[in-house]
Amino acid sequence: MSSQNVEDHPKDEGTDTEDATLPPTYLVVQVTSKIQEETLRWLIDKLKGRKRDGGGELIVMKQPVNTADSFILHISASKLKLLEVAEEIELVKTDRFGKRREFTVAQLEDFVFDGMHVDDLLTDSEKQTIVRHELENIRALTEDKSLPGYSTHKFYEGQSIFQACQHWGIVTKVYPLHDRETLKKLGSSWYMSLFAQQPLEEIRLYFGEAIALYFKFLDFYTRALIVPVVLGFLQLLVSRETVPFFCVFNVVWVTLCLELWKRKSNELAFMWNTIGMTSMDEPRPNFRGTMGIDAITGKVQPQSPRYMTYVKMYGVSLPLTVVCMVIAFYVMLLPFWAEDYIKQLDESHQQYIILPSLIYSLVVPIMNVYFRMFATFLTEWENHRTQSQYDRHRVTKLVLFEFVNNFLSLFYIGFILRDMEMLRSQLRNMLIMSQAICSFQEIIQPVAMNYYSRKLQRSKLKLSPSTSQPKLFKNDKFVEEVNILTDIKIPTIQPEDLRVKQALKEGEMEIYEDPYDDYLELFIQFGYVFLFSSVYPIAAFWALLNNVLEIRADAFKLCKVFQRPMCRRVKDIGAWQRAFEVLGAISIFTNCGILYLSPGLREKTSNFSEVQLLLTFVFLEHILLGIRYLLHIAISDKPEWVRVALAKKNYESKQALKYEISQKNRRLTLTRKFKTVHGPHSH
Repeated sequence: MSSQNVEDHPKDEGTDTEDATLPPTYLVVQVTSKIQEETLRWLIDKLKGRKRDGGGELIVMKQPVNTADSFILHISASKLKLLEVAEEIELVKTDRFGKRREFTVAQLEDFVFDGMHVDDLLTDSEKQTIVRHELENIRALTEDKSLPGYSTHKFYEGQSIFQACQHWGIVTKVYPLHDRETLKKLGSSWYMSLFAQQPLEEIRLYFGEAIALYFKFLDFYTRALIVPVVLGFLQLLVSRETVPFFCVFNVVWVTLCLELWKRKSNELAFMWNTIGMTSMDEPRPNFRGTMGIDAITGKVQPQSPRYMTYVKMYGVSLPLTVVCMVIAFYVMLLPFWAEDYIKQLDESHQQYIILPSLIYSLVVPIMNVYFRMFATFLTEWENHRTQSQYDRHRVTKLVLFEFVNNFLSLFYIGFILRDMEMLRSQLRNMLIMSQAICSFQEIIQPVAMNYYSRKLQRSKLKLSPSTSQPKLFKNDKFVEEVNILTDIKIPTIQPEDLRVKQALKEGEMEIYEDPYDDYLELFIQFGYVFLFSSVYPIAAFWALLNNVLEIRADAFKLCKVFQRPMCRRVKDIGAWQRAFEVLGAISIFTNCGILYLSPGLREKTSNFSEVQLLLTFVFLEHILLGIRYLLHIAISDKPEWVRVALAKKNYESKQALKYEISQKNRRLTLTRKFKTVHGPHSH
């Protein structure tokens, strides 16, 4: 153990103290003010209790000022607890010799550099991840039949108690506090500068790998749009007709960029120590099953038969998703039927001919929102074991529906109606409209809601002349409810502590769950840009312009508008990689099809028969698919230096295991020889 002091839980943790040396807050938990006293006491005991008794061994603190509808708890952990869990979750750190390996408490000295304090060993996001891990892994034991004070709220063995309390509305909010000084430095080099390189490492250290990877992907994709933008304007200068070269180049460019991104993603995953994440990761907190010994890890974890998930997926979720897609298909047909009807009316009504398309452009994002909620519900019900499995199946549902909802109308216009001018107009309308709506939802709406929620919060608070601290203005009943928390003997944060006001303020901010919606927005934009790039070549320009602003807007809302999101470790963009690749493959068929139907090209190939022309484009489509496959084979998923480093790490692990086994065998051999020479009772 390091010579530096690694202290355990505070000795006075069980008393109501206002010690100024209270540990930092890693998570804030708000519980409803309607909670029963025995429920609150039981929940706090679970958070503080020892692990062998089903507790989390966390430090729980209260604050003297609460909101009108909830009590606020601050969750922390001792230094030793943080280090122990870091070892348990196999956190990889750089040792003093420059090697990245799994952290162990026994070898703490190897990870603490000269002049470095043990507190600085773990980053803020790592400490937050550790506390969240322990919080969500407090699971119901056999004797925990129901939530105390609520006999109707039943537990099953192995259920995440904290997740269950969130589902039942007992726990209303969970969020980490922002570090204002860090945010100030981060903002000046991030959203305050329009063309500067994003501070990726600082983003990762503060927000975690998932958000850092999203911003890197957005940056990579935005830069990749520069070439299609230049070619798009060149195409407009050359001809307004479909130009085969630009069409072919775009589909090849898409494949090349996606392969290069996969390579870059693996490079980042290696640098961030997430490249080894597998399906054997720990079960996600909402995974439902009975507790048992895991056959691979030997750990006690919730177990559930995999076939039950497959039955739910293919027996219920898939048919329901298909039904939603069929509904979206018929909704897509409505504007075309409406336009046909308007065309049959007299001239005075022809001014309304564009109205159905505009209404449809507004309806599509609304349908998207409701289906996202439905897809989340279905995926949760399917009960996937790991977070990566959950993400993959949720994204698959979203992609299927979004494809029909956003792109099927373009297929209908292009290949059924064969009206290229209408296709160009519809593509332009849907691209610009979707980006405008997304910008409103992501920037203007959260800022407005945040402004009015703060205004409402200030109206609920009154300043006390004696303390100049905010005191809640409510009836006598609320005072009695506050006394429930007051009587519980846990450390109390001083009223003048900045965390008190900050917890109240940030509790009213909008919640940023994860980059799901941001990836989905890029997926839809990607389809608009490349599926029919030969028809509307400047779509890439509008996407590029949007994305340059999107990077700064997303950065601003994360730093200023939203609560600090929970850090998540990821190794890649998950199912979104496959979704973008599928769109890239489909773009080969769509652009070749548009070329085949292009009136200008048909005039130039008038000496070709219909069969010859069709066979020519089928041949071109196969050539492009072949190029796509060759690029996939030729470009390695991992850079050479990453492959070498992984092979070296694997070799060193095997050598270390061999050495450990040889040392054990050597001790056994020496023990036997000693007993043979001196007898079994010799010392």
